Amino acid sequence: MKLFTPLLAVATCLLQTASAGSVFAHVVVGNTGAHDTAAWANDIKLAQAVGIDAFVLNMGYPDSNIHTQVANAFAAAAGTSFKLFFAFDYLGGGQVWPAGTVAADPPNSVVSYLLKYKDNAAYFHYNNAPFVSTFEGKDNTADWVPNGPVRSKVGAIHFVPNWNSVGQGNIGAQLDNIEGFFSWDMWPLGGTNKTDAIDKSWKAATPGKTYMMGVSPWFFHSASGGEDWVWRGDSLWADRWAQTLDVKPDFVQIVTWNDFGEAHYIGPISNTADVAAGSLPYVQNMPHDSWRDFLPYYIAAYKGTPFVPLKDQMQYWYRTAPVAAGNTCGVVGNSAGNGQSTTTPAQVLEDGVFFSALLTSAAQVQVQIGSGQAVTFQGSAGINHWSVPFKGQTGEPKFSVLRGGSVVKSGTGAAITTGTSLADGCANYNAWVGSF
Repeated sequence: MKLFTPLLAVATCLLQTASAGSVFAHVVVGNTGAHDTAAWANDIKLAQAVGIDAFVLNMGYPDSNIHTQVANAFAAAAGTSFKLFFAFDYLGGGQVWPAGTVAADPPNSVVSYLLKYKDNAAYFHYNNAPFVSTFEGKDNTADWVPNGPVRSKVGAIHFVPNWNSVGQGNIGAQLDNIEGFFSWDMWPLGGTNKTDAIDKSWKAATPGKTYMMGVSPWFFHSASGGEDWVWRGDSLWADRWAQTLDVKPDFVQIVTWNDFGEAHYIGPISNTADVAAGSLPYVQNMPHDSWRDFLPYYIAAYKGTPFVPLKDQMQYWYRTAPVAAGNTCGVVGNSAGNGQSTTTPAQVLEDGVFFSALLTSAAQVQVQIGSGQAVTFQGSAGINHWSVPFKGQTGEPKFSVLRGGSVVKSGTGAAITTGTSLADGCANYNAWVGSF
């Protein structure tokens, strides 16, 4: 399918209708225990190179790793134009965040973290106020009321929480306590593709507030010891970026930079010690770095900035075996813990190769799986996206851009096989991602 009209037309249209926003990448600080300042500096360099404006530092409580790694992150960002801000995670650390009343060093509460870092040159501000978010926290909404325990000590903030569990019917009662809203609902249910209907309904339920839209490429929750599930990824990365042009959010948050256990990381695996041991077999040899390759274009389109590609590029991703290969090992489709009726992974996932082409001008785009029949698509200048099913084919997929019958560029992906590559026989629902 064609997601965007030709680049120059997109740029012209967006310059008239869209205001520049900011794009953030969600970083799970709990997954950076092996980081030092140099590793943070490398992450920041990679993020800046593709147009990301800031890292969202997701912090669970209590986590002894947080204090050191937040300090490392701010040290790495010093002297750069890159920014950081906090998202207090009320579910991920085992306990809820205390609001706190006084500054402390090391920080041990919402208040003490904000007092320590809100005036740091690397902290992200919006409308002259430090930007603050959460992951959930519906039982602690009173902490954020005007003149409440946080604002009375910290002062003005631009507070954009993720309070999906409050519900759209009840969020109206919180409008005086927030400056914006962030919806975590960015993955489809069952075997359907994700639409932007939920984003539009949250915007309508929070009038006069800024809206932060989540964009994620994949979801496979692996080896947690609890519920493990998969939501449909497939064409999600391309679909959600196209939907930013429809929703026109004030901010976009990419989920995530480094959540390896949920398989939606777009950052590098710089140290396997940052990956939970149970998830490591599902992550090894499954790079996702190439999902960043088209971000300069996607971000420019979202911000309404002209972007003309200097070269033809392709980006491709897929599972390296059919959904029926290997044992589910307890993985289900959908999540009971999120109030959903569960099903099998086979009812959620497509056996297919998903690929996008960023073209300097009209061209043919071709994919061939192993020795199978090549499938050809006609692409236009700008970005294009398609998929082809496995149909029992195995081997290395070859991706090509052709003009006038000649191959301009081509690349080869990891081989598709008929069985799982995991030693325990479990199916791997993670994606392999490549590009040229």
